[in-house]
Amino acid sequence: MAYESEYICPNCGSLLIHSNPLTLESMKDVHNQHCVVLRQKSIAMQMSSRPTVAVAPKPLATGGGPSVVAASIPGITNAATISAAANTTITLSGNGTSYSKAEGPIDPDFKSKRQMVGTFKGIKVWGPIDPPGQLGIWGTQVTVDYDICIADGACIEACPVNVYEWLDTPGHPGSEKKTFMAREKDCIFCMACENVCPPQCVKIFQKGT
Repeated sequence: MAYESEYICPNCGSLLIHSNPLTLESMKDVHNQHCVVLRQKSIAMQMSSRPTVAVAPKPLATGGGPSVVAASIPGITNAATISAAANTTITLSGNGTSYSKAEGPIDPDFKSKRQMVGTFKGIKVWGPIDPPGQLGIWGTQVTVDYDICIADGACIEACPVNVYEWLDTPGHPGSEKKTFMAREKDCIFCMACENVCPPQCVKIFQKGT
């Protein structure tokens, strides 16, 4: 029986387990590079060492339409918030309430059978969608069929690089929250989330597929 080694991240508490110590060290290095809590601590330390400068709000858009004003919070940038809003073209609310939970597994050939209908915070969404009862398949490399997802959280717990976070989806018959691939680009293609998903709603694609 192979001996299993483990590592618990002192920052976020994530547990990494592997029978090969060298592989575990590699997993540890990757995790530390992408650990959200460690990243936040690093940013906080950098911000605390900088002098606070008061900046007056400036309009981000000019012309005939309404202008968007940047929030003037010392040490905090709202560029990510603005970018997320610009990369969101679909909504989670609507009149689509006559749906029941779909059964798994996710269709691995959905990219050739469905059309990309929009984005949510930069993540591609594949239709058909009719919110809030039908939400389609989300993601490009890390993909989740939201109509199958039951929000058991297995993928969040299994992911060694914190790709996922919770997203509220009120009114959906499968579950009123879903696992959102917010850090899809951080995926290391370990397949852990796909392998542990009970309803088999997750499919991981290598880049270029």
